[in-house]
Amino acid sequence: MTYCSRRSFLHRAGMGMGALGLGPILSQLNAGDRSLNPLAPGKTHFPARAKRVIHIFANGGPSQVDSFDYKPALAKYDGQEVPGELLKTERKTGALMKSPFTFKQRGESGIWASDLFPMVAEMVDELCIVNSMHANVPNHEPSLMLMNTGAERVNIVRPSVGSWITYGLGTENENLPGFVSLCPGGVPIVETQNWRSAFLPGAYQGTHIDTKNTQVAKLIPDIRNPRMPMDVQRRQLDLIQEMNRQDAAASGLDPDAEARIHSLELAYKMQLEATDAFNVEREPAPVRELYGDTLQGRQMLIARRLVERGVRFVQVWHGAGQPWDSHNEIHKNHGRLGEEADRPIAALLTDLKQRGLLEDTLVIWGGEFGRTPTVELPTPGANDANTKLGRDHNHHGFTMWLAGGGVKRGFQFGATDEFGFKAVENRMHVHDLHATILHLLGFDHEQLTYRYAGRDFRLTDVHGKVFHELFA
Repeated sequence: MTYCSRRSFLHRAGMGMGALGLGPILSQLNAGDRSLNPLAPGKTHFPARAKRVIHIFANGGPSQVDSFDYKPALAKYDGQEVPGELLKTERKTGALMKSPFTFKQRGESGIWASDLFPMVAEMVDELCIVNSMHANVPNHEPSLMLMNTGAERVNIVRPSVGSWITYGLGTENENLPGFVSLCPGGVPIVETQNWRSAFLPGAYQGTHIDTKNTQVAKLIPDIRNPRMPMDVQRRQLDLIQEMNRQDAAASGLDPDAEARIHSLELAYKMQLEATDAFNVEREPAPVRELYGDTLQGRQMLIARRLVERGVRFVQVWHGAGQPWDSHNEIHKNHGRLGEEADRPIAALLTDLKQRGLLEDTLVIWGGEFGRTPTVELPTPGANDANTKLGRDHNHHGFTMWLAGGGVKRGFQFGATDEFGFKAVENRMHVHDLHATILHLLGFDHEQLTYRYAGRDFRLTDVHGKVFHELFA
């Protein structure tokens, strides 16, 4: 006969009752109760135009006046000084500089676009181009935070856009993360804050994939256990999860315990589908040829494969290692980056459209700000050749474009001044962009909130205007 103390008896009985009470909880978890399963499909505030997002982030600040914001005045006044009060820049810049890229009208819409992106430029009839974007400051770190989290303070972590969207929509595939960040060669400045979930539950955090690697085993390290068959792993995981569930039941399903349960379950399930999703070699040869056998081509193809399999938000980074921050030789540096991105982006749009996915997939392209229409001046003591024909940061006016997901096609919205420096017509702040994106996904940005530290937070804070003019 085994001795059992009064304390031990009460403890075991209590845990037993907790386990009994856990049965209905687990059934609700599997049935998709969002109070218990954070990645279960969510309900939108109104019918959505888009179901998923691919955000192509041109890190470093691509030049609007060299891509999609045609300014003939730059060629007319090339090399001439402009009044100082007209161009209040981060640092003193030089004279106006015409674009080294050739602009012409494209498509049936007749939108002006340069040969920086020759293949994308020929697809302007699919694009909704916003030429009147503006941000708050001309510095990379706060501007990246503003674009990716809606809050520019780098010392206070806020949930990323992808985390908010996954929080609202959940996922359509429980075998893959709801939010994936494809960023080759490491991480950009401000690092993982760009895709953190912050105070939102950990299930909504972005999963970083280093797409510099070409082998699936390196893309997702330790995705498979070579020493343990799946059925043995399942039995081992069941034992661990039982202990986690007992802890969750005893503690009232606290967020840490809940996140632990879902993270372990997702890691196990990813073995079934992640290997396939990230393996572009399983695509037919003509599709791989469409994207091109390059780093950016593989990234874009992976992005399409992920959204096709139910991932809600995919962020594709371009320029994380060698950014669009062309303070010198903009023709050479922007030209190289444009060549890297052009064919893969055009392929993505073409592929999504052919598969019927573009209609409800919102594709976004742009950086954290733009660049000045004036030439960058050499820094004191620097070799003039190193800063020749570049452009400085410019948050006063820049360009982003959207495609699919319920936006107008072949449409140009807003405008900068005659030199392309400052947004002057239908000015659209980053907060407005976020509000508009959420609306396309079926959410009122003022109602998509999360209570933390005694108050309700939202992506747009106390700002944001929905620009219905962009909607088809």
